[in-house]
Amino acid sequence: MQKFAILATLVLSPIVLAAGESQLPPNARLAIIGDSITEQKLYSKFMETYVVACAGRQDVRVFQFGWSGETAGGFAARLENDLGVFKPTTATLCYGMNDGSYRPFEATIGKRYEDAMRSVVTKLDLIGAKHVVVGTPGAVDTKFFARPNFGGEGAKLDAAAGYNESLAKLGAIGKALSTEYGKAFADVHQPMIDAMAKGKAALGEKYDVCGGDGVHPGPNGQLIMAYAFLKGLGFDGKIAEIQVDMKGTASASDGHKVLSSGSGRVELESVRYPFCFDGDEKSSGGTRSMTAFLPFNDDLNRFVLKVSNLSGDKAKVTWGGGTKEFTREQLSKGVNLAAEFATTPFDGAFKNYMSAAGKKQGFETGMIKDFVTKFRGFAGDVKEQPELGNALDALKKQLGLRQAALDDAARKVLVPIRHTIEIKE
Repeated sequence: MQKFAILATLVLSPIVLAAGESQLPPNARLAIIGDSITEQKLYSKFMETYVVACAGRQDVRVFQFGWSGETAGGFAARLENDLGVFKPTTATLCYGMNDGSYRPFEATIGKRYEDAMRSVVTKLDLIGAKHVVVGTPGAVDTKFFARPNFGGEGAKLDAAAGYNESLAKLGAIGKALSTEYGKAFADVHQPMIDAMAKGKAALGEKYDVCGGDGVHPGPNGQLIMAYAFLKGLGFDGKIAEIQVDMKGTASASDGHKVLSSGSGRVELESVRYPFCFDGDEKSSGGTRSMTAFLPFNDDLNRFVLKVSNLSGDKAKVTWGGGTKEFTREQLSKGVNLAAEFATTPFDGAFKNYMSAAGKKQGFETGMIKDFVTKFRGFAGDVKEQPELGNALDALKKQLGLRQAALDDAARKVLVPIRHTIEIKE
């Protein structure tokens, strides 16, 4: 049943996960799908790094399917052909920016988007991608999105406010469809709006969250997108919990091994990394500046130290070359080292893996756009000449093997990290 008539009245809520369950079962194959914002390979790279290095899900394989200028309808046309080389079991969808046509919302725009998204979700189910996170479009920058004639010749509408309203309505359509089809939902739009308001209030209007062109976010805005989809996939943010008894021994959660402990000092070996940020606290060109305006560390990046049996009221904690002072109450409750320390022992290895994952994703873009998607044009020829079909299948296989080899090479970069935490009263 078509539900478009009521969609304009729906209000977007924070990220909703269907049935409260993980969308990444064992050995999942995750396709990250979207338009040019996805093809930037920033939020997709953040997501892949988080899944493999932070959550420790090395059983999961990831493939980025971003396509510049694409709409949901455009993806529906290439879905079966292009995704066939990867055979995903899970997918995240981020469309709407181009579907809104960069003009005020109209019923025809909403209907076209709804129909296209229905087609996409249905086709994903048919090819075996049963776990789907339907994402909203993001947002446009309230400072840098400029459309002088937004709303028509002579119109004086605020283009950013007007188009963000349109994007919110498309997001409401996506939310309704996720409920109807029993899929997970990720609200990308509202967290971007909220973080943008906070960021500009603190750092000035020129602090771009949705990109200097008003549409394509830099690393800071793309961190918001990764946050929304990682939440939508069901990650709980528990990266590590390290417990130190000042009068006893230390223990650590899965992914971390205590090598030695005693006298307030614990040496560990970790195979699960905290998410590591880059850039300075005021630049949109890095991820660090966004942590002040987005609960990424609280919700997804908890690398927690708990200390018991302190004799004094305070203690100094040294980790990764930095030292900070905390109260006994803070340490007893738990301190998130990933949020408190600007540098960590994991920074270099984290950067190396993200770079390798980025190289793999770069290959994926060329693999799909320059080769695989064009094979659709030979459908008639293949019927007349089966050998041509065999040759195309062989090429698909070789491209897939190259992608898998780059994936394996990236994972070899992930080495166990030895690090020490020292607590001095």
